[in-house]
Amino acid sequence: MEKERIVVAMSGGVDSSLAAAMLSHEGYETIGITLQLYNHGERTARKGACCAGRDVHDARRVAASLGIPHYVLDFEERFRAEVIDEFADSYRRGETPIPCVRCNERIKFTHLLSIAEELGASHLATGHYVRRIGNELHRAKDLERDQSYFLFSTRPNQLVRLRFPLGSLTKMQTRQRAKELRLPVADKPDSQDICFVPQGNYADVIESLHPGAGEPGEIIHTDGRILGRHRGVMHYTIGQRRGLGIATGEPLFVVDLDARTRRVTVGSRDALETREIRLHNINWLGRDTFARQNGMAIRVKLRSNQEPTEARLTADGDDGAMVRFADGIETTAPGQACVFYALGSEQVLGGGWICQT
Repeated sequence: MEKERIVVAMSGGVDSSLAAAMLSHEGYETIGITLQLYNHGERTARKGACCAGRDVHDARRVAASLGIPHYVLDFEERFRAEVIDEFADSYRRGETPIPCVRCNERIKFTHLLSIAEELGASHLATGHYVRRIGNELHRAKDLERDQSYFLFSTRPNQLVRLRFPLGSLTKMQTRQRAKELRLPVADKPDSQDICFVPQGNYADVIESLHPGAGEPGEIIHTDGRILGRHRGVMHYTIGQRRGLGIATGEPLFVVDLDARTRRVTVGSRDALETREIRLHNINWLGRDTFARQNGMAIRVKLRSNQEPTEARLTADGDDGAMVRFADGIETTAPGQACVFYALGSEQVLGGGWICQT
């Protein structure tokens, strides 16, 4: 009998490398594919990056050590058009985007999954820490490594074609297994920050795409006082405290950004509290039709590193939703994600993009 064929998205890091090794050792016909997403100067050599020059080389070395085919595909143009350009435009609108979600949704789980199908593969596998149980998406067994927040926009028809071999492992177990299999990237550091932003300086990326995007404006207090000037709305995000460039003797936080008037509003931490969040572009992974949801009790995450909080979800048409909290919660910026989880289990029910708090 012919072996079942699986394509593995290999970024050059230890997680995707172990995913490929596990599937290969389980007897699947494993094919590694690396997407070169950018190749610009220091980003190709910076530690903690991914999908650039050094990482392509590492993925190739791992594939050779496993004896599996490996292909490198140039996706720079698509990545810029579908991820980087939107990232820059979102910051110009005063939002705080999450490009990793868009990369998974549009690049890996759309284009790469299509390539896997063309190659006759039954599934596409990745090194994400998340579990697929039947046709449901669940948080990883190791909740500290769980990456479901970044995969909420996965479509149901994509999910059935995906495999996540690391979903039941801890990071320590991943590195230990990689060492046991003598993978050349067993001790390689994890990728950090936004992969295409060198040294975390996203403002440089935005300025390079939109010269003059960082126009200065006023910093005002919630009580109406003008406290100073800023160097561009794109340098700030909701909830930010440090780097405001003003001294008033009281702790102040960014509570609102208005790109149209170029105004940054600051206030006390209490001003960040909200009980209601409006979402758009909902992706629903639950069993029932989303439009029928009316006051459903769920748990939500507004940030990737927080524990889910209980809330009530109400559909607002096919594309929008309202999320209400019994107690006040510290808000986050428009452009961030609100991810839904079931009560009593770790199932991911989908999520949407914050447009108003």
